[in-house]
Amino acid sequence: MRTTLTLDDDVAIALRARARESGESFKNLVNTYLRDRLASPHTPRKRAPRFRTLVVDSGPPAMVGVHSVSELLAFAEGDAHP
Repeated sequence: MRTTLTLDDDVAIALRARARESGESFKNLVNTYLRDRLASPHTPRKRAPRFRTLVVDSGPPAMVGVHSVSELLAFAEGDAHP
């Protein structure tokens, strides 16, 4: 059966490289990979845990005029900043 299949660039590059390495045709390689995947039991991919931002109330904003990075560091780090 002839069909059109759109592959992501990275997938197409990897398949073409494998086809060159193995000496197998691109078409046969794609069919082999699809058959293997279809024959194996489906196991869903594990998703990475969702990133959550912790929101903390730090009180009212400090009204400090900062005119340089050095002043900001001095304010944030206190005497620890050289």
